[in-house]
Amino acid sequence: MADYIIAIDQSTQSTKALLFDGQGRIRLRVDRPHRQLIDEKGWVEHDPEEIWQNVFNLIPELLQKSGVSPEDIRAVGVSNQRETAVMWERATGKPVYNAVVWQCARGAAICEGLEEHAEAIRQKTGLQMSPYFSAAKLAWILQNVPGIKERAERGEICCGTVDSYLLYRLTGGKAFKTDFSNASRTQLFNLHTLAWDEDILSLFGIPACCMAEVTDSDGVFGETDFEGTLPRPVPIHCMLGDSHAALFAQGCLDRGMIKVGYGTGSSIMMNIGESPLLSDKGVVTSLAWKLKGKVSYILEGNVNYSGAIVTWLKDQAGLLKTSAESEELAKRANPLDKTYLVPAFSGLGAPYWRSDVSAAFIGMSRATGRAELVKAGLEAIAYQITDIVDIMRDEARIPDIELRVDGGPSRNGWLMQFQSDILRCPVLIPEAEELSCVGVAYAAGMALGMYGEEIFENNCYSRYEPRMDEAARKARHAGWKAAVQRIL
Repeated sequence: MADYIIAIDQSTQSTKALLFDGQGRIRLRVDRPHRQLIDEKGWVEHDPEEIWQNVFNLIPELLQKSGVSPEDIRAVGVSNQRETAVMWERATGKPVYNAVVWQCARGAAICEGLEEHAEAIRQKTGLQMSPYFSAAKLAWILQNVPGIKERAERGEICCGTVDSYLLYRLTGGKAFKTDFSNASRTQLFNLHTLAWDEDILSLFGIPACCMAEVTDSDGVFGETDFEGTLPRPVPIHCMLGDSHAALFAQGCLDRGMIKVGYGTGSSIMMNIGESPLLSDKGVVTSLAWKLKGKVSYILEGNVNYSGAIVTWLKDQAGLLKTSAESEELAKRANPLDKTYLVPAFSGLGAPYWRSDVSAAFIGMSRATGRAELVKAGLEAIAYQITDIVDIMRDEARIPDIELRVDGGPSRNGWLMQFQSDILRCPVLIPEAEELSCVGVAYAAGMALGMYGEEIFENNCYSRYEPRMDEAARKARHAGWKAAVQRIL
């Protein structure tokens, strides 16, 4: 009898299911996209029922296409898009409103109303007051969906992030839990007491009875047979936010190690060890995870638009036919062109935390054309990440770093070289692409005793080294800083 682990990654654009064998190798991947529900205000939602149906339908497809017997599945790991807020009926598991996606800034007015409490909340949660996090999104639903607040106060409603919603559905309502990584991204979780903070819940108007039990990231969250797809229930033995799962997959287990996820947005994480470090420079503090009973903390900065810039250049601006075309256009662009794109389509995240600013191209000349605009878009991804990493290096007092990266844009060689140049450090890209799934599969397998720490030796990397002239690098970075100040 062979042993296999199913890893589910519920991300912003799609849901993926991967099958891992006893050596930690990926046997098969299947995936399904879901709709992006965006209105005229720029508010972003997902249909939780559609997401659940995608998860449910992917598992039989995964098993059928792989030829693996359902009897050989040992466990399930789940990674998820973070901060996205969901509410559902405790009795039925049915959502009461669409999921409010992490990108959505509709909670800005709620955050503004709590500005006098912002520093106290930051001291407890490690997070800047922002509609980016789950708290304001949950508060918005409670304030704007008729009857939900009263039902929540009666304990009829569950409030949570996507992981806890999927767990609830996978276990038929038997388990209402989340893990430490996801809890720490809600702006409702106290990093020092390692518990939901009742004072903060009260400020946002969220009943404590609606919140999930917080469980170790590699704990047993419940059991599922995917409604009869498996012959017996198997444990859901790991849940992690997708960026945290990728951090684990990259083997960033020691203090000072940094990972960048180039997804729709970007999450930049530095492992800072077993004690929290609060920064006053615009990066936040979260929990990396709690594994084997021990917590690890991270400094983190979040960029709202990274890979999404390329999508915008293609779908809205009409400058690209395919995302892959961006690399060739950047290579052809005039390297002396001084156009910058500040991609504040829904405000700016770390380290600026301004939801009231708008995107702009700055510095165009008469010679600026399609290739130069695309180049500016790719450069904006790297500049935003550099702003955050530079702060982390200073705050943690770790000047010499290497960047481990993942996500679709990390396959763009021009972007990776520019990132190495502008950040003046090596950039390492793993051969494996599905790092969030790898992370939860590894963590679940290690908890079961299927894998040891040698599993990280599976990682193979390509490497970029900085080669830009230092004077040119400084001039370009200074131009970016000036462009950001223009819109601020």
